[in-house]
Amino acid sequence: MTVGDSRMHLIRFFIPLLLGNLFQQMYSLVDSIIVGKGIGDSALAAVGSSGTIHFFIFGFVMGLTHGFGIFFSQAFGAKKMKKLEEYICSAIVLSILIGVAATIVSILFIRPIFVFMQTPPDILEDAITYFRIILLGIVVTIMNNLAIRILQSVGDGRSTLISMALSSVMNIILDIAFVIGLHLGVAGAAWATVAAQAGSFIYCSVIILKAGLFRPEPSVWKASAGNWLPMLRLGIPVAMMNSVTALGTMLLQVFVNRMGSLYVAAYSVCMKYAALFEQVGYSVGLSALTFTGQNFGARNKERIRRGNFQAAVISVFANLPIAVLEIFFARQLAGLMVTSSDVIEQCAAFMPWLGVFIFPLGWLFIFRNACQGMGNTFLPMLSGVVEVAMRLSFGWLLQRSFTGIAVAEIAAWTGACVMLWFSYRYVLKSSFL
Repeated sequence: MTVGDSRMHLIRFFIPLLLGNLFQQMYSLVDSIIVGKGIGDSALAAVGSSGTIHFFIFGFVMGLTHGFGIFFSQAFGAKKMKKLEEYICSAIVLSILIGVAATIVSILFIRPIFVFMQTPPDILEDAITYFRIILLGIVVTIMNNLAIRILQSVGDGRSTLISMALSSVMNIILDIAFVIGLHLGVAGAAWATVAAQAGSFIYCSVIILKAGLFRPEPSVWKASAGNWLPMLRLGIPVAMMNSVTALGTMLLQVFVNRMGSLYVAAYSVCMKYAALFEQVGYSVGLSALTFTGQNFGARNKERIRRGNFQAAVISVFANLPIAVLEIFFARQLAGLMVTSSDVIEQCAAFMPWLGVFIFPLGWLFIFRNACQGMGNTFLPMLSGVVEVAMRLSFGWLLQRSFTGIAVAEIAAWTGACVMLWFSYRYVLKSSFL
């Protein structure tokens, strides 16, 4: 990505990334449809209530792989292939160690966390059952995300698309088999997710080895130990940013949980769609990360500036159809997942707010990833603090209203976007002095 038409590089990389991420989110959506229609609205609420906790725990470990990917992109852009191999070895060791530690700690404290969040009693046990199984797959999930990040860092969007499509198909098939066929309930949905992650990891690992990006030789492993601290210094702020952001959503979930199961189900539906639709902006942001990282390694300031402006324009046009869907077709979208008319009406009041403000969310991803691509992960971490402050302040003020929760969500997006725009301008200027 260091030579040629920057706009076309971004578009060509963005499209397979988007399709892959949509596949990944699609199986989460189908998972919710199967659980909601096949088991019931209370089961859907149980699975959905774990979403913010999932983001808190998995966001941390996956944020590490995101941070490690910055090293991959910069080494590849600078054409330092031996260094790239060393970084990959370091990332593998660190990911496994942190994944095992996160699994142990999370399983020990999962029940107190759900109780602290005031999860409604009628869905508490199902929520814990579902998430305990998901926690057993943390190491598989983090290794899968690391493998995907390696391929994305060198510009291979095609292989990541195939891996995500593969995991999506596996998840849907196993969901139907476990939930509908074997009647395993929410546990079946959880096991299907873990198995799908494992399938994707195996595929990506084969591609990485075939491409020669990583050779497990003793000399490379030995040299990689010296990279641990630098990679943790860059990776931990990204992980902390994800966890801090997730903390805000967890506390916002507390306000929703106080309203009762009906609102928990509606919030689960809305956030499932939000997670699906934000993949457009997220994918443009990942394109900006790889583009910025490679060009930072090549020391090309003007190309970084021009490419990220083009990414912001691409994000606007790509998000337009999403905005239309959320604003004008909220009832129809909710009806695909739940049967309760009360839940659907609450979704119809909540979702249009997300559609109107999806554009600053898209720019947020670009500015955040561009800063990270230039090696600054501290300011993006602070943007997570901004999100928490906005969510909590607006959530506390408007907690008696379900649409007030939507306002708190979009306030977090907008506040972080403004902060990151100034941060991006500062990092771009200071990095090339």
